Amino acid sequence: MASDSQGYSDGFWWSNDGLRLHFRDYPAAPEHAHRPPIICIPGLTRNARDFEKVAERLAGAWRVICVDLRGRGDSAYAKDPMSYVPLTYVQDMEALLREQAIERFVAFGTSLGGLITMLLASTRPGRVVGALLNDVGPQLEAEGLARIRDYVGQGRSFPTWMHAARALSEGQGPVFPGYGVSEWLDMAKKTMKIGPGGRIVYDYDMKIAEPFAVPGGEAGVDLWPALTGLAPAQVLIVRGALSDVFAEATAKRMLTMLPYGELLTIANKGHAPSLEEPDVAQAIDRMLAKVDAAALATQA
Repeated sequence: MASDSQGYSDGFWWSNDGLRLHFRDYPAAPEHAHRPPIICIPGLTRNARDFEKVAERLAGAWRVICVDLRGRGDSAYAKDPMSYVPLTYVQDMEALLREQAIERFVAFGTSLGGLITMLLASTRPGRVVGALLNDVGPQLEAEGLARIRDYVGQGRSFPTWMHAARALSEGQGPVFPGYGVSEWLDMAKKTMKIGPGGRIVYDYDMKIAEPFAVPGGEAGVDLWPALTGLAPAQVLIVRGALSDVFAEATAKRMLTMLPYGELLTIANKGHAPSLEEPDVAQAIDRMLAKVDAAALATQA
């Protein structure tokens, strides 16, 4: 692992089909070694940088692992674009868990990352001891998915960061009506990079759009049964009040299946909240306190 001055190390692992995949590893202090690690899994076009501020806040008290899914960030691009599907991402995550010898963990999943979280929990109930599902559930709304399909894989580039930020604001302004220039610049720097020609480009393989373009291909399976794998866990459901992807009715139905679930709705945000909102930070701390108490109880 290469050390970084920002408090994390860059780690790598190998997928079953030979891709070198990347994660950021924020360590916990030795006195907190009993706590399960937090694994942060980003959305469709996002990467490990999405969780940067969340991880920095929790690091030291918790080990935080922020992954780049295949085809994003510093992870390798897949030779077969049809491997850009949740079931393959789950296999990639299983390889990471084996490599790091992680048996029990907390998962923070935004959008696609939440689908992966539910699938991981369903394959071995009990190993996901806490989960944050950010603007995602077993049922996704057609309107929001159509909007996402319209912009994924377009391959646009921009001469400056300000041009990139302006393009994001034009395309996603209704999703984040409270955002100003600084927030759009922050989003641009989390979702884009400087390309080989010096222009600003999106930091993902444009071919991730190919399987996503197939209607019904978002998850590949019915996720309502998968949600039951999270029943033993402390679960925080975060929903943007303006979300066109995750309906309030879906969130409320989820609560009936999650005995330790909490729903937090964030005003003036669409798909998806940043997780840096003060209300979310407090809710994360409440959930993690319960996870920690359970971890200590098993040691006693």
